[in-house]
Amino acid sequence: MSLADKVLAVNDDLPIRTDKPVHSGKVRSVYWLTGADSRRLIEEKGYPVPPDTPLAVMVISDRISAFDCIWSGEGGMRGVPGKGAALNAISNHWFQLFRDNGLADSHILDIPHPLVWIVQKARPVMIEAIARQYITGSMWRAYAKGEREFCGIELPDGLQKDQKLPELLITPSTKGILKGIPGVPEADDVNITRKDLENNYAAFNFRSPDDVDRYEKLLKEGFEVISAALENIDQIFVDTKFEFGYVTGTDGEAKLIYMDEVGTPDSSRIWDGAEYRNGKVVENSKEGFRQALLSYFPDPDILLDKERMDERQALARDNQLPESMLMNLSATYVGIAEKITGRKLEISDNPKAELVDILRRGYGLVD
Repeated sequence: MSLADKVLAVNDDLPIRTDKPVHSGKVRSVYWLTGADSRRLIEEKGYPVPPDTPLAVMVISDRISAFDCIWSGEGGMRGVPGKGAALNAISNHWFQLFRDNGLADSHILDIPHPLVWIVQKARPVMIEAIARQYITGSMWRAYAKGEREFCGIELPDGLQKDQKLPELLITPSTKGILKGIPGVPEADDVNITRKDLENNYAAFNFRSPDDVDRYEKLLKEGFEVISAALENIDQIFVDTKFEFGYVTGTDGEAKLIYMDEVGTPDSSRIWDGAEYRNGKVVENSKEGFRQALLSYFPDPDILLDKERMDERQALARDNQLPESMLMNLSATYVGIAEKITGRKLEISDNPKAELVDILRRGYGLVD
């Protein structure tokens, strides 16, 4: 069995029964179940949702995306062994911790396989909710050039690279292209202020101004819960991206929930605590892979300059990275997942066959 066989690279071709197109993102694919299958599973499995709730099977892949491109390696490796299982295991752990702490639910109803979630339909809030505890990355680059205001928040002079910020900073940006919002450019991923959210809450898909407060509260509380848990294993939660949405509860009322993934090495920066105290940043997240890519190519500006996206895509398409680069990333993902969950991560030898079998026998979703 080769390393390439252990990677689930393509996840939009599974024989899951659906009457809608499969939606495939950079990493996950979503299969919307038929109305009949959704109703049947809700009844059979006792999911705590109204009987007419649309359900989907969400399958994570082992593909690796960085700088808005998908990368592959030598020997036919089209992803990173263990990556998908690690991301799901970490998210599952944090979602459970959020519930244990009375924060909010997620969209996940069931976990049939380490690479699979069964989720209920959620209406996403159209913001990338970003929280930062340290000044690093793009924020540091802007700060070093003299910028002091971020998303309407003023930072003091004299901060050093990778320093802990005076308080947790919330710097939201748009999710998708939003039109007709005064002062907000019609582009994906542009920074917005708290005032923008308050004045245009409906345009961002919030149901009420109070829910802007609630999202901020859930963001801060979620960050604190993860940060405290990581501190226990001597890891530092540097920054992260949360996503929120609405689902309908069994009482028929809409409720704000966490969605997508949380606190993973893909959506967050995580630093080793002991190394940081010694004045060195060691990444336990995808940031380490980004840095390796910048070092690997002779013209790293291609990866940083959005105006050079065509060149960047050609770079990703035409270059097979050394196997060692992908295996180093695999060790990072698997290692941090095992630290966080306290359990060994099981990596399937043939993930596609395994999950199809489970969805056929246990869920009746494969003909």
